[in-house]
Order: sequence, then C-alpha cells, then structure tokens
Amino acid sequence: MELRPPAVRALLEQLEQLPGVGPRTATRLVQHMVRAPQPSRRLAEALAHVADAVRHCSTCFLLTEDDPCPVCRDEGRDRAVICVVEDPLNAWAVEATAEFGGLYHVLGGTLDPLHGIGPDELTIAGLLDRVRSGGVREVILATNPTVEGEATAHYLARALRPLGCAVSRIAFGLPAGGEISYADSVTLTRALAGRRGMD
Repeated sequence: MELRPPAVRALLEQLEQLPGVGPRTATRLVQHMVRAPQPSRRLAEALAHVADAVRHCSTCFLLTEDDPCPVCRDEGRDRAVICVVEDPLNAWAVEATAEFGGLYHVLGGTLDPLHGIGPDELTIAGLLDRVRSGGVREVILATNPTVEGEATAHYLARALRPLGCAVSRIAFGLPAGGEISYADSVTLTRALAGRRGMD
C-alpha cells in the first residue's frame, strides 16, 4: 500500500528532476516543507514568480526581469569588452570579483557534438552579430577548462579573429591557498603557461 499522499508523490517526482537531488534528498526536503508550511508557501510563490518573470536578455542572454538587462543598459560599463561565459552562473561569479566592468555574453552551454550541440544550439550567432556591429575592442573567452569548454573557446577564437577584435582567454592555474604538490599535471601545465612577470 502506498502511504504517501498523491500531492507528496507529485512533489517528490518534481524535486528529483533537479540536478543533484536524489530520492533521499527529495524526501528530506518534502519532510521539511510539510513541517514548515509558511516557508513552503513563500518558496512556492518565489518559484512561480521566477517562472513568470525571469527570461534571457535579448542582447547578452543573462537572466533578467527587464529586457535589456541592467548590465546591457548600464552606460557606465566598458562596451568595448565582452566576457563570454557558458551560463549565467559563470557571469555571476565573474561579476562577484568586482574586477570586470565590461559586458557579458552567455552562450547557453558548450559545443558538444556527441550530444547534438553545435553552434546553432548556442548563442554564437548573436555574439558574432554584436562584434560585427562595431565598437568591440576585445572578447574575453571565459568558458570552463573542460574538453567542451576548450573546444568552444577555440571555435570562437577562429570565428572572431577575422572580425578585427582582440580575442583573449582567461588564465587557469593553481587556486589561491593551494599546494603545488597536490595539483594535477594539467593544472600545473596551465599555471606555467599562464605565468606573468613579477612587479
């Protein structure tokens, strides 16, 4: 006999669709929601609001409630530099450093031919159109240091170079506070290749 009410079963099924949420985590979340109905209602309202209000900026594809997004509307940002990232979370991480004052472009993933993701499935055409429209001095490729991220960066570099802007790649290397003896060979190779002079 199934002891879980249909509403609980439906919620469990939906929670288990989320990345990183398995049956046990979903069950714990449901238990918490049932015990605390007021926070659960606020969570439901926030989820409904996100679903209704949030969309991708038509220019840079960041998540926004207003189109164009606040970054694209901000006249104080350096409009000649575009940082290309795989997803909005990567842009949020870059922005949190307070070191970048240019614009962003979200690809919506990486090239992955084995899973049917080619240039047409990403926002590459939009990026090339932005650069072709003029005024872009540099495009910073900030894709992740994965096989797919590297392939995407190389593809973009080849596509962007004929358009007359500088193309750069973010450096990868040892994390702050890390120890060299624990680093893998790929990380050490990138750290050596990305070395710079001491002031």
